[in-house]
Amino acid sequence: MKFNKIVSVDNTGLVNPVKAKLYELAEEALFYDDFPTNKADIISRINDADCVLVSWNTRIDREIIESCPNIKYIGMCCSLIDENSANVDIAAAREHGITVLGVRDYGDEGVIEFIISELIKLLHGYGEHQWKEDVQELTNQKLGIVGLGAVGGMLAERALSFGMQVYYYNRSRKKSLEEKGVKYLELKELLREVDILSTNLPRNTIVLYEEHFGLFGNDKILINTTLGPTFDVGAFTSWISNKSNYAIFDLVAMGDYYDEFKEISNISYSNKTAGWTAQAKERLSHKVIENMNTFLNKK
Repeated sequence: MKFNKIVSVDNTGLVNPVKAKLYELAEEALFYDDFPTNKADIISRINDADCVLVSWNTRIDREIIESCPNIKYIGMCCSLIDENSANVDIAAAREHGITVLGVRDYGDEGVIEFIISELIKLLHGYGEHQWKEDVQELTNQKLGIVGLGAVGGMLAERALSFGMQVYYYNRSRKKSLEEKGVKYLELKELLREVDILSTNLPRNTIVLYEEHFGLFGNDKILINTTLGPTFDVGAFTSWISNKSNYAIFDLVAMGDYYDEFKEISNISYSNKTAGWTAQAKERLSHKVIENMNTFLNKK
């Protein structure tokens, strides 16, 4: 079985060898290497395609789905964790008999390297700021992790190897990591206990509000590499106004607040997406084509 037409509606990051293989899966394949600016552009790009590929940067909503009746398959070239965090309207797709498949665990290594490297830079004063008056090691620092999925779990293990004290809060307990020394605490207790906090959550998940920043207190570090804020922005802005507090964000964590956050001196941010490495693109590409083959082989 083949698709009639594959359209990659934006720059999905698929590596060239995999792109070449996609021509074998369809009568026609079309790849865009930029990002559409409006719905009309997305609809025009999809046109009569029955297979759509999309990165996390472009939203495929109900209107787009219903305007493109030939779609049979949407391949998310990004993480699909649940419907609430997806940039594809999965409920609308399901109503129209469209299969949506995403990938997991392709950019986690780069995210962990970013977190550890930025922490070391801030603790040692290698950059513009130094967390405390005396240079600090990672050793014995109290790290709290909110969200112990793939990234959170990897961060916990790396942090343990540096001698950090690691605590976590998650919807479900992770006994395998607890056996390695990671300690579970309820969120409020976690915030009171730790000095460094990393949120690793699905997109559109807000867990920190004014009350939580009050419990966390000052002279602390907040790390976020989630797609967008994991906190109430007003409460965070008030907390970060205390110059003893620091935040570490990669590009995607800045979200729609990039212009606002980049002006705050004690936010250390990157203009790059931490998990978007050459190796991540390679892993992503192969998982995307595996999903497509799985779909075609079931038809």
